Amino acid sequence: MSVYLDNAATTKPCEPAVSAVFQNMVEDFGNPSSLHKMGLSAENNMTDARKAIAAALVCDPKCITFTSGATEANNTIILGAAKNYGKRNRKKIVVSAIEHPSVAEPIKYLEDSGEYTVVRIMSDRNGVIDPDDFIKAVDNDTFLVSCMLVNNETGAINPVKKIFSYVKRNFPECITHCDAVQGFMKIPIKSADIFADTIVVSGHKVHAVKGVGAMFIKNGVRIAPLVHGGGQEKGLRSGTEAVPLIAGFGAAVRALMGTMKTAYSNAETINAYLVKSLSKLDFVKINSKQENNSPYILNFSVEGIRSEIMLHYLESKEIYVSSGSACSKGAHSSVLTAMGISDKLADSAIRVSICRTTTVGEIDVLVNAIRDGYANLAKTK
Repeated sequence: MSVYLDNAATTKPCEPAVSAVFQNMVEDFGNPSSLHKMGLSAENNMTDARKAIAAALVCDPKCITFTSGATEANNTIILGAAKNYGKRNRKKIVVSAIEHPSVAEPIKYLEDSGEYTVVRIMSDRNGVIDPDDFIKAVDNDTFLVSCMLVNNETGAINPVKKIFSYVKRNFPECITHCDAVQGFMKIPIKSADIFADTIVVSGHKVHAVKGVGAMFIKNGVRIAPLVHGGGQEKGLRSGTEAVPLIAGFGAAVRALMGTMKTAYSNAETINAYLVKSLSKLDFVKINSKQENNSPYILNFSVEGIRSEIMLHYLESKEIYVSSGSACSKGAHSSVLTAMGISDKLADSAIRVSICRTTTVGEIDVLVNAIRDGYANLAKTK
C-alpha cells in the first residue's frame, strides 16, 4: 500500500484537471491570441479559468494574471514593485523571516544590490509572526510588506489581515504582498478582507498540474513586468499562454470550491488523529502548535533519528513524507529555531502534509512504520 503524505510539496492532479489539460492539448489547442475560431476557443477556456481563480479569491477576474508558477509570480511582484515603488527615499522592505525561498530570495537579491534595506521579522515560539513586531518595523520609508498566509514547514497561520490592515491604514502607498500558496483552496481567502494588494497561488498545490500559477494584483497597483514580448496577460507576462495548464488549474479550483468546508473538517479530524497517534510514541515530539495552525500540515521530530534517515526508511515502505528542517548545506530551519526547537530536534524533523482524500488507515500505516523504523534505526546508531 503506497501512502502519499507530501501534499505541501505537490498534489495528485484531480480528474477534472487532467481532463481539461487533455482537451486543451488535443482539441482546443489553438493559440489564444489567434483571431480565428480555434484561437477564440482557447481564449474562452482561459477566461473560464481566470473566473474560477477570481471566484476563489473573491476578486475581479481582470486582476488575475497567469504565470508558470508561484516562483515566477512572487519574483514578478517583488521585483516589479521595487521598480515602480522603490524610489527616492522609499527603499525599505519588511518581510517575515519564515518566507518560502521564492519570496526570500528575490528580496535578498534586492538587498544585495545595496539599494534596499530589508527588515526580517522572526516568528514567535508558536511559529507565528507577531503582528506588533511587524507593525513596529513599517514606516514612511517602506514600499513593500510581505507576509505568507500559511507556513509551508509547520502550517502556522499568520495574522496577515491584522498586519496588512494596519499598513494600508497608515501607509496606503505601501504594497502589501501575500504568498498564499499553502492556504489557497484550504482556508477561505478574500483579497479585500485581508487588505492584500497582491496575492500568489499555485496550481500543483491544489490538485492541478505543475507549471502554472497565478497572481492577484489589485486594480490600480502598478507592477513592472519581468518578461517582455507580445504583451499577453495585459503586458504583465508576455509569451503564449500555457492554455492546457491554465484550463486544468481552473478545472481543479472549480472542483474544489464547493467542498472546502467539508475538506477542512476532514483535515481537522485526520490531523487530530495523527497527533493523538504520534503522542503515544514517547520518542516523538510534535513541533506544530495546535492553535492558529492549518490542519493540512503537521511537523514533528523523531528524536535521535535524522530526518533523511527516517524519510528514506519510510520511502522503503512506500510511505512518502518530507524533511521538516528545510536544511540547505547544513543550515537549520529558521522557523524551528525561532520556535525554540533545538538543532538536534530540527535535524530530526518530519513534515506530514495531508489532502482531502487522506484516510485514518493511511495515518495508521505511517505511525506503525515510524514505530518500526525507530526500533530498527535506533539499533544501528
